[in-house]
Amino acid sequence: MAGSPAQVRLVSNAMGNSMRRKIMALLQECPRKVEEIEAVVGPRGLEYHLQILQQADLAFVEDDLVKLSDFGRTLMGSREVVERKMDLKGTKPVEVVLIKQLIPCIADPSRFRIIARLEPPLGGGLEHLEAVFPRARYSPRIGALIIRRKDVLITLYASGNVTMTMIRGREEARELLEEIRGKINETIERGIVPVPREGTSVDPLEVYKYLPHTDCKICGEQSCYAFAIRLVAGERSLDLCDPLKEEKYSTNLEHLLALMESV
Repeated sequence: MAGSPAQVRLVSNAMGNSMRRKIMALLQECPRKVEEIEAVVGPRGLEYHLQILQQADLAFVEDDLVKLSDFGRTLMGSREVVERKMDLKGTKPVEVVLIKQLIPCIADPSRFRIIARLEPPLGGGLEHLEAVFPRARYSPRIGALIIRRKDVLITLYASGNVTMTMIRGREEARELLEEIRGKINETIERGIVPVPREGTSVDPLEVYKYLPHTDCKICGEQSCYAFAIRLVAGERSLDLCDPLKEEKYSTNLEHLLALMESV
């Protein structure tokens, strides 16, 4: 790629966006299918972001795969090893010992909230597993690893407890837990985890979905959606929403508290 002022501006614009930097970090690990990228960064504006990266000669699409260009690889440092050793000594492999279906989710009565348990508890080892799962974040405040899988929110606690919201049923819960168990145990065995990625973003629409939709204005905003926007911007807190304190919204509140950990 030539270093003309126009192309320098294209590269600067491409890498000036956190979503595109996240995509570049994913491609640095290996070529990805579009749906793989979408699973990590979400579908919103993905086609546009990929076009920007291609215009800047940072990436290209070949045989249904998105790849870094030679220039893109050089820009990202041409690192062949994108993993690091972590101190997982003493951490034991885990097993799923309990899955209990509880109540339908208020946000979608066709989905459920599930409580499960992994043994033995991972304790502080959870912090090292953040980068193992796409769209995951470790919260030191609550001592939990929060994993987002489309509409499903999975929270792994240091105590061994697991909560899952927006689950279709017990079978889906078990499949996800087995997938998580496998990744955790593989990481423990290898003692190596991927380099941490940039934090994931939260869409106000995702937050709005779990608010009461009463538009009561108690929080000081004109609507629940306006409140969601201010929440994501870090300008409001959930305790301002009085309806969320009602028992019927307890599952929604749990989901929202976990989402806010990603803001």
